[in-house]
Amino acid sequence: MRIKRGVTKRQKKKQVLEQAKGYRMTYHKLYRRAKEATLHAGQYSYAHRRRRRSQVKNEWVRIISAALVNTELSYSKFMNALSTKNITLDRKILSELAVFKPEQFAKVVEIVKA
Repeated sequence: MRIKRGVTKRQKKKQVLEQAKGYRMTYHKLYRRAKEATLHAGQYSYAHRRRRRSQVKNEWVRIISAALVNTELSYSKFMNALSTKNITLDRKILSELAVFKPEQFAKVVEIVKA
């Protein structure tokens, strides 16, 4: 008895074309093109999820560095002084302090300088 795959194959193609919805040209119409495009899209999204974390960290560094312009400390000296004083504030918290509560960030800078 032979195996007939009509239903499952159609479901699989339908699923791939649904994932490729919104792609340009024939990439959302033709199964072979759509399959290739969704595979590549999956690889890109996996890689960029990891890259996003470093981009966010770089943004925090930029914010902290910009907040330190008026002081005589550079970013690297500031972070080194934080670690030597055993102040365990991470970059995210420091950048939020610099943006939303600059007076408290200034107090942290004064503690580090002392």
